[in-house]
Amino acid sequence: MQITEQTVRNLIAAQFPAWADLPVRQVRSAGTVNAIFRVGESLVARLPLAEGEDLHAEGYAAQQLLGRTRFVTPTPVAVGEPGPGFPRPWSVQTWLPGTIATDDDPGASTGFAEDLAELILGMRAVDTGGRAFDGRGRGGVIADQGEWMQTCFANSERLLPVHHLRCLWDALGDLPRGPDPDVMSHKDLMPGNVLVAGGRLAGVLDVGGFGPADPALDLVGAWHLLESGPREVLRERLGCGDAEWDRGRAWAFAQSMGLVWYYATTNPTMSRIGRRTLMRLLGGYPSAV
Repeated sequence: MQITEQTVRNLIAAQFPAWADLPVRQVRSAGTVNAIFRVGESLVARLPLAEGEDLHAEGYAAQQLLGRTRFVTPTPVAVGEPGPGFPRPWSVQTWLPGTIATDDDPGASTGFAEDLAELILGMRAVDTGGRAFDGRGRGGVIADQGEWMQTCFANSERLLPVHHLRCLWDALGDLPRGPDPDVMSHKDLMPGNVLVAGGRLAGVLDVGGFGPADPALDLVGAWHLLESGPREVLRERLGCGDAEWDRGRAWAFAQSMGLVWYYATTNPTMSRIGRRTLMRLLGGYPSAV
């Protein structure tokens, strides 16, 4: 969907006239879920690129995380209605200044690893309110990703060392869920969703999915964001046993296999992130290489 700055200006003028005089500037991003437009200096409009997003639920999730750790997260401000040029609900939240990890790689930073561990522990400390994983997306049982992995392997033959990756999935794909109860999880700790300053974690974006999931799901950040030394620091700070750590590997693997081929031509940045993570994962399993 092609969404222009003028379309956003029109939506704002019609629905939120108090902001009608604020400048609107599109934010170029490798994100795949929303088109992002900065509104003035302190707001950002997020327009979903696909149907089915529950923006009120996303706003509720964002409110649950807001202020629960020392790391800044966006504050929900408003939900807009469909209008001329855009047929779906859309949202407005606060703008967080900073540099995303895609543009300022924190992979070698021990301090960033410590911050990431603090963030994960802080999110886990939020009460689930008796809720469990709702069955959508990632966060339940690793084996449920099996059919999708076969699709990914079939589409990756010319892009990746699929034989070695199949061997790795054989080691990871049947891991049991384990006895640990679901905890509150960001669910998508990718480079584009974290802000970095001076090699440290400065803030967290895209928090609308915050909710109950497998405790290992947020360990995808260990592989998407960190090199081997800082990764071990993260593991030590979190106190991860082998079972949880391996499930984290499996979640990172399942996500990354989809990124490489699916975005190979349409979003090269996302494709490269997936490839780098897979190579890190293969490096942790010499027998699979």
